[in-house]
Amino acid sequence: MASIQLTPAQRKEHRAAAHHLDPVVLIGSEGLTPAVLKEADTALKAHGLIKIRVFSDQRDEREALLHRLADELGAAPIQHIGKLLVLWRPIPEKAEADSHHRGPGPRVVKVVKPAKSPTHRPQVKKLTIFGNERLTAGGNVKRAKKRVVSVKKRVQD
Repeated sequence: MASIQLTPAQRKEHRAAAHHLDPVVLIGSEGLTPAVLKEADTALKAHGLIKIRVFSDQRDEREALLHRLADELGAAPIQHIGKLLVLWRPIPEKAEADSHHRGPGPRVVKVVKPAKSPTHRPQVKKLTIFGNERLTAGGNVKRAKKRVVSVKKRVQD
């Protein structure tokens, strides 16, 4: 894969965003192993912008690592400062889960019950209503009953 080419303005934005990040991948004395490449690829898929720490004293070696990582991972080299390398790659779109068959999730409702005495405040409670429950007019939570299908419909199907 070829590395992504960015304009200086885009590179500047990514450098600013990477300032507060901590290194998520470490490259030790073994150098760039397949495990390191896999870890860097996983981090780029999850975060998009990552820092990599290289435990090497040779600047030329670190510079070569930055360009090799960018080429092999299809990422853009953002910055090489000291022993830190910064890479960026757009996060891939996630496939949307099939959630159309699921019902609505839990919801929080506020129930206000009047007090028995007019001089007292009404009682306010927040309740969580799940998909198989309903709220009655009196402010109670009841489970929904199973739907009853007539015998005639079952025979026809």
